[in-house]
Amino acid sequence: MTSEVHNIDCLELMRTLPDKCFQLAIADPPYGIDIASHPFRNKQTQKTWDKAIPMDEFFAELFRVSQEQMIWGGNYFGLPPNKHFIIWDKKQPFDFTSSMCEYCWSSLDKPAKMFSYNVGNELGKIHPTQKPVALYAWLLQHYAKPGDRIFDPMMGSQSSRIAAYKLGFDYVGCELDKEYFAKGCERFDRECHGITISKNGQRYQQTSLFAPNPDSVSDHQPDSVSDHQPDSVSASRPNSDIR
Repeated sequence: MTSEVHNIDCLELMRTLPDKCFQLAIADPPYGIDIASHPFRNKQTQKTWDKAIPMDEFFAELFRVSQEQMIWGGNYFGLPPNKHFIIWDKKQPFDFTSSMCEYCWSSLDKPAKMFSYNVGNELGKIHPTQKPVALYAWLLQHYAKPGDRIFDPMMGSQSSRIAAYKLGFDYVGCELDKEYFAKGCERFDRECHGITISKNGQRYQQTSLFAPNPDSVSDHQPDSVSDHQPDSVSASRPNSDIR
């Protein structure tokens, strides 16, 4: 089982891939609503990535390289009508300053479903539109089969990667923004390998719940340089479970 991520424009990668090489793609593209300007998002660095929706080539390539697709914000993109969709109920009151739910378009031939999970459970966000690991775990548990390869072309905080890793799925992800990519990789190492990085750049791994580990630098190196691209890493997975 591999977890491979690339700090590049996802179109660069997709153009090199064969047809239908992923069983499932789960994408969360920019909605084109300039989310960074919302006062609620001021905790994150202000960026301009959500000024416009992706170009048509993005959707064409995404459909070419994957057998099935699930696309968050599908209501913004003019996708073809389909009976299957997912609603994420954020369990927030009517006067909540942002949306109470989100819509995920799906290509699957299944009935529509809803997942309820309080958005307030997501603390310490590293991305302004960060979705919960629990949400991606639920999607994978219900809509992916053992042995499937999962693709996320715009993985942001790497929630999808963490869920895929803990559930044992092969995974490939892309993130263009260098800040999000670096923070996402740190989050993955922390949540999947118990690795933290000190202020001076030292890497520490929690080897035991009761071990005072700051005195020794971990020898564990989960990331290896991918042959595909210099700013890419991959990791293999030991046995672990969704928490």
